[in-house]
Amino acid sequence: MIKLFLAIFFTLTSLNALETSNKLFECTEIFKARKSELLVELERIDEQKQSLSALKTATEELLVKREAKASQDEAAVKAKLGEISSKEESIKKILQKNEEILKEIKAIKMSKTAETFAKMKAANAADVLSKMESQDAATILSSLKPKTVGTILSKMDAKKASELTLILAK
Repeated sequence: MIKLFLAIFFTLTSLNALETSNKLFECTEIFKARKSELLVELERIDEQKQSLSALKTATEELLVKREAKASQDEAAVKAKLGEISSKEESIKKILQKNEEILKEIKAIKMSKTAETFAKMKAANAADVLSKMESQDAATILSSLKPKTVGTILSKMDAKKASELTLILAK
């Protein structure tokens, strides 16, 4: 009976070992298949990593080029702005000189006009000034001596004289 028991035990153990061996073989096959899948996936990941690295490098180079271009453009704009500012200052100076010259010319012209009216007889000056625009006549009168202005206004039409007096008073 012990022999039978041992025979059954060895048989069962053998069957169990055989079954375990089959399962180990299946597991090994599954692991081999999974290993090849993982190797393919690892290769794909490596390719993507290389592509990403190349893209990163290209992007960095492009960024450096764009920054250099932006710096050049900024420098050009600053240079143009400086040039424009200097031209603007030059134009302002010329304009100021022209205004000063124009004032001098107007002063000389007004001086000569006032001198002419001061030499005229009061009646003749009143007649001429009455026919002029009120503002122009007032400008001429303002350059004359007060005594001369009074004499001319007294020879003028009262309405025109009052209008010129109001303009002179301003």
